[in-house]
Amino acid sequence: MLTLLHVHLFQCNSFVIDTVFHRLNQHPANPLYTNTKFIFLFNHADMLIVDGDADAAVEARIWTGWNKFTQLVPLLTNKDAFLIMRGRLYSSCVRSSMLHGSETWPVRKENVVALQLAEMRMVRWMCGIKLLDRTPSKELRERLGIDDIALVLQQSRLRWYGHVLRKAYDWVKKCMEYEVDGPIPRGRPKRTWREVVREDCQARKMNKEDAIDRCKWRKMIKDVR
Repeated sequence: MLTLLHVHLFQCNSFVIDTVFHRLNQHPANPLYTNTKFIFLFNHADMLIVDGDADAAVEARIWTGWNKFTQLVPLLTNKDAFLIMRGRLYSSCVRSSMLHGSETWPVRKENVVALQLAEMRMVRWMCGIKLLDRTPSKELRERLGIDDIALVLQQSRLRWYGHVLRKAYDWVKKCMEYEVDGPIPRGRPKRTWREVVREDCQARKMNKEDAIDRCKWRKMIKDVR
């Protein structure tokens, strides 16, 4: 029975900080350090880096997803269980751990592809299909009753964006609208979260005014185009 399964998804003994320090001042009486990495959420579950991109967070989350998947392999690959039930268990326990905190990731195409590759390896494992069988990914996801992880990632991001737009003007909105002053370095600027959300809204023909109506916003998010 699945009700007897104890899946420890929220192991939070304490915050874990693993930083890489760079000494800025060589004077022994006054050493000065700066953090370039910040690992939090027990067991290296997520990571923030000074560059501001999502590469390290995506890598850490994929590692967490594989950790949860290997714990549940006996159930996820059990031939006595229907594929739909395996898909539901995967979505609830594995995918949710892979996408935790992804609402604020400034994802690039490479990050989405990395998540898709990791998920499809798990999907083929659950379905008992090898890569050489050349079964379409869409067909395998339909067998399990799950959506593409890229779509789920976008829906989660837009859902959180709607919550922020409906909130009163507080520190969350200030952070979202904050513009950093200073000289702009040469080359293409780094991809930002606001840019990702703007592209999501354009793809689904959504605007900020739609977020005021919560039911309409949720319906537009679920509308797959």
